[in-house]
Amino acid sequence: MATKKKTTKSSVPLDTAPMEAKLVDSLPTGEGWQFEPKWDGFRCLAFRNGADVELRAKSGKPLSRFFPEVVAALKLLPVKSFVIDGELAIPVGDALSFDALQMRLHPAESRVRKLANETPAVLILFDCLMGSNNRSLMDEPLTQRRAALEKFFSSLPNPGLLRLSPYTRDRSEAQRWLDRAGGALDGVIAKRADGPYVSGERAMLKVKSLRTADCVVGGFRYASGSKEIGSLLLGLYDDAGKLDHVGFTSAIPQQERKALTAKLEKLIEPPGFTGDAPGAPSRWSTERSTEWEPLKPKLVVEVRYDHVSGDRFRHGTKLVRWRPDKAPRQCTFEQLQAPARPGQLVSKVLRRDVR
Repeated sequence: MATKKKTTKSSVPLDTAPMEAKLVDSLPTGEGWQFEPKWDGFRCLAFRNGADVELRAKSGKPLSRFFPEVVAALKLLPVKSFVIDGELAIPVGDALSFDALQMRLHPAESRVRKLANETPAVLILFDCLMGSNNRSLMDEPLTQRRAALEKFFSSLPNPGLLRLSPYTRDRSEAQRWLDRAGGALDGVIAKRADGPYVSGERAMLKVKSLRTADCVVGGFRYASGSKEIGSLLLGLYDDAGKLDHVGFTSAIPQQERKALTAKLEKLIEPPGFTGDAPGAPSRWSTERSTEWEPLKPKLVVEVRYDHVSGDRFRHGTKLVRWRPDKAPRQCTFEQLQAPARPGQLVSKVLRRDVR
């Protein structure tokens, strides 16, 4: 009677947390830095131990059921043992679609399978925590881990859904990535070339791609448990001339809130937004998120933002300045058209034949 082959225990456990990055304003100077694009996707550690493949999110939660095509691709690789760090991303045309990624987080397996077939994800690799010999590389410097990653990638007869992220040790080139990023990159990551992989700690630096837009203040919310303003609700005019809610900013200096509240309360008047309005029902809605005060479209504010998803700012924005010189009707969606993308960088990584 045949005996089942025993699987060797991995030297890098499944609950290993990825190394994280601290947000800074600019790229570091000096020697010894390695710069990499920060891709607009889901951070993912991919584990393979024989026939077993697991995808884990930055939070530690399993991602395998949401990306079955990536799991299948990893199982087809000739290398039977590895732990690699990367970013799950979905190419749409010559760019990456974060909206398509979010659609994958669906409870119905049939829906996930359909999307996996229609818009397959790729796994963009940038670090190697364990090689095929089952030896942990986490204590090795980044230079050696990168060499191991490149050896792993070059050994694949067909990379399938895997892509190799580029890097540079030239700060000026990394700055050009940032300057030309548009909506294609989330920013740039800086790592110490001689540094180990420090699980769960902010041992890297990140500089995000940020842009600004002039928005109409279409409403506001009071701070929780207070009668002072908590956040401004931002709007842009669409092609039909309707004011759509696009996001918020809560970065209002505390010393200005009392006077600003009094100013805004004088402008309260429905409807505030004549197109898409805040507080629409969704799985993220709370009772408080539907409570807001509509304003006459009189005030314009300049805000700094990083990403746009579905014609909305994905995250909260930073208030830059008030724009009394700007007419509200000048605040249109045309501002959000992404600048020229770093086309060669993105398309080169997304091409299947990249080596």
